[in-house]
Amino acid sequence: MNKKDIESRRTFAIISHPDAGKTTMTEKLLYFGGAIRDAGTVKGKKTGKFATSDWMEIEKQRGISVTSSVMQFDYDGKRVNILDTPGHEDFSEDTYRTLMAVDAAVMMVDSAKGIEPQTIKLFQVCRMRGIPIFTFMNKMDRQGLEPLELMENLEEVLEIESYAMNWPIGMGKEFAGVIDRYNNRIERARAEENERFIALNEDGEPEVHDAFMDTSYYEQAMEDVMLLNEAGNEFDPERVAKGELTPVFFGSALANFGVQTFLETFLQFAPPPQPRELKSEEMKDPMDDDFSGFIFKIQANMDPRHRDRIAFVRIVSGQFERGMSVHVPRLNKNIKLAQTTQFLADDRETVDTALPGDIIGLYDTGNFQIGDTIIGGKGNYEFAPLPQFTPELFVKVSAKNVMKSKQFHKGIMQLVQEGAIQYYKTLYTEEVMLGAVGQLQFEVFEHRMRNEYNVEVQMQPIGSKVTRWIENEEDVTEAMTGPRSMLVKDRYDNLVFLFENEFALRWFNDKYPDIRLYGLL
Repeated sequence: MNKKDIESRRTFAIISHPDAGKTTMTEKLLYFGGAIRDAGTVKGKKTGKFATSDWMEIEKQRGISVTSSVMQFDYDGKRVNILDTPGHEDFSEDTYRTLMAVDAAVMMVDSAKGIEPQTIKLFQVCRMRGIPIFTFMNKMDRQGLEPLELMENLEEVLEIESYAMNWPIGMGKEFAGVIDRYNNRIERARAEENERFIALNEDGEPEVHDAFMDTSYYEQAMEDVMLLNEAGNEFDPERVAKGELTPVFFGSALANFGVQTFLETFLQFAPPPQPRELKSEEMKDPMDDDFSGFIFKIQANMDPRHRDRIAFVRIVSGQFERGMSVHVPRLNKNIKLAQTTQFLADDRETVDTALPGDIIGLYDTGNFQIGDTIIGGKGNYEFAPLPQFTPELFVKVSAKNVMKSKQFHKGIMQLVQEGAIQYYKTLYTEEVMLGAVGQLQFEVFEHRMRNEYNVEVQMQPIGSKVTRWIENEEDVTEAMTGPRSMLVKDRYDNLVFLFENEFALRWFNDKYPDIRLYGLL
């Protein structure tokens, strides 16, 4: 195992709000990495040319990424792993959990809209882990907010300091390119490759003159840059690494402007594979020789031709080799890993070896759960558990056809193990309820039950609830339940209160101060 190979790994996720351009960005990066020859833009959905990373049927209908997959390519001596995260209003736990498996995050912002509410929640997960965040202000070739306003918005809403690596010259139709502060040059939009860059001298003045330099928006950009040089934050790679300062890049993924420069700079400052915390609170070093990894996602039926379940593993230390046996501490048993795969959207290839930072897929016959640790050799330790997220929306669900209850329960259990939805049941009647972080999860559930398990389901929404688990279950009595504080069980048979709203929760806390309630993330 070569240390240099481990240090060349860069594993990151792109996070964004819907339509901020994440899929387009992913494709342009794959294009530069030589992984795809044709970056089919997402605009071509009607022509049947779908983005290579949107592979599920429901995604093709909606034109969004619903499930996370993994793409790998080499660029500039680095091995790059991109985890695609769903980009839509209803982020699922899947999205948050994907952020547990990366070493850095790239945040795409639509420059016409600024920071949108869902991005804030994702950002909190990044901050909780202290991972570096790089920001790409997208769609500069359309009219949007003023660049200084975008920077202010970023710092205020996300409570993070920022450093503009480049600065836009004009926007929309007038967008002429950027002043690249980091590389001390101007990068021109819509220019031939050999005329793309204009070097700046020591005073920050261009070495050749061009017509766009006689415009008011060029003068404005030069003034802004002088202001930033005098009053803005300083660039500090150490603060970037701690997630305290985000480097900001302006560009347009669709017009393929600024993406390559962004990629080169990002690879320079994004960290190699990082140590991970164990349950014992010690850290597991990527350079350790023994193999270890954890499962952060399970997905069933990725291949419609035959039913399969794939467990996604982030490798933390050591070298993975196909056919090796691993120990699963939760089950206290050894499993031989014969069938493994790596992903480039639809094209899966069998992987023979993989290193820390890489993501591999294991074919799973139902052994694994999300959060499982897998280790090679003699060790016996587990990684700290992955966070669980508190569901906010609930439905009661049943099979339309009573004769199909067996397939109904099998389908639900499989989809629950994937972690996209949470399973609850009422205490006495044992009616099945599902909880999710967002509405889209229910639609995906219904779609997949119909298409993969051949079961039509009936769903009765019971609205949003405030969910709380109970530390001292033995003290809960039936008198505490009622229309506003419903008591149910989760899939591990723990008792859970579903309160109608925050008011009902406060009322309960006042009335029963001895009952210790807690929520998840």
